[in-house]
Amino acid sequence: MNHPMSQALNPLFPAFEPHLVAVNGVHIQARIGGAGPPLLLLHGHPQTHAIWHRVAPRLAQTHTVVMTDLRGYGDSSKPVGTPDHSNYSKRTLALDQLAVMRHFGFDRFEVLAHDRGARVAHRMAVDHPSAVQRLVLLDIAPTLAMYAQTTDAFARAYWHWFFLIQPQPLPERLIEADPAAYVRDVMGRRSAGLAPFDPRALAEYQRCLQLPGTAHGMCEDYRASASIDLVHDQQDRDAGVKLTQPLLVLWGEQGVVHRCFKPLEEWQKIATQATGHPLPCGHYIAEEHPEGLLAALGAFFKP
Repeated sequence: MNHPMSQALNPLFPAFEPHLVAVNGVHIQARIGGAGPPLLLLHGHPQTHAIWHRVAPRLAQTHTVVMTDLRGYGDSSKPVGTPDHSNYSKRTLALDQLAVMRHFGFDRFEVLAHDRGARVAHRMAVDHPSAVQRLVLLDIAPTLAMYAQTTDAFARAYWHWFFLIQPQPLPERLIEADPAAYVRDVMGRRSAGLAPFDPRALAEYQRCLQLPGTAHGMCEDYRASASIDLVHDQQDRDAGVKLTQPLLVLWGEQGVVHRCFKPLEEWQKIATQATGHPLPCGHYIAEEHPEGLLAALGAFFKP
């Protein structure tokens, strides 16, 4: 089943087949292509699976690549948030993605994830260690560590973390007043500006943020991260639960995470096999520095 608007991205992903997959009471937009071991790709804010257009075709030479839009984003479902935000918790979003992979016949797979998607991947790997074989997390430190170590510099740079979690409908209303401008301003104020983005991908991010419910879904993702997700992360911390899979952490040396945190050190506190390094780019690694990302992935994903 296809979402009709998903066809607009076919030029960016000519060898990938779009699907709209029914899971957990929602529909998740997905694209699949390639051959080999299964690899799930998850995007971040305020984007969609279009972020992978510069790396997915290469990855599909060695893997069966599945890309999705997270619940609340892109052409996936955008349910109304519950009072405790649990239907946008990373635990729930991870279950969506697990069900998508099972739909395609994959019970065990590797994960490459950026930003919000990396937080979903973190939770998936903790909750379902037998499903996630290896994972790569792009330009994040653990959510709990980032909130606990928030400084003036971080709050100013990641202002959206504190704007999006305000009670509805304030942030939704302000975003919906000019969704295209929100995308341009949030993405364009990062280190590289708007120059790295393919106009077709940028148009897709803007189209999707204008869809009914996207602003709300995005806010609920962040509201969950500042509430129920922190509870889940603290429970893991208190119980000594760690990520046990091989974990590669990559981040942009021109980005906020590099400037405000020590991402590898933070991941090594909660993972038993974490390695990683910065790349010479900003936040949007897959679009700013695809060759460097592909080189790191090639070494990490070798059988």
